[in-house]
Amino acid sequence: MPHAIVNPNDIEPINGVFRPLRQALGVSAFGLNQIELPPDAEGPEHDHAADGQEEVYVIIRGGGAIRVEGVESALEAGQCVFLSPDARRQMVAGPEGLAWLGIGCQPGAYRPRQ
Repeated sequence: MPHAIVNPNDIEPINGVFRPLRQALGVSAFGLNQIELPPDAEGPEHDHAADGQEEVYVIIRGGGAIRVEGVESALEAGQCVFLSPDARRQMVAGPEGLAWLGIGCQPGAYRPRQ
């Protein structure tokens, strides 16, 4: 398949917040998910030490905060966050909710063009 177009709203969310986009798009190089927290909700605290994935979060809607190793930083639409595999993280939605794209892959998979 040379390309795919997917509307995340057409993918049934897992646990009401997690929309797996990788499979729907046919991506095999990295993980891709859209996650949406309702107003004032907290996501699970977690890390990726076991699977070794780096992650980038791209904030697409709403706002709130991210807690990394106990330090809280404000988030708003348009920002990008990098997280190393061992960084303990938790997303926290503000009063308007929070939606982001989570992109993950193990380090070293990317090969820059020469």
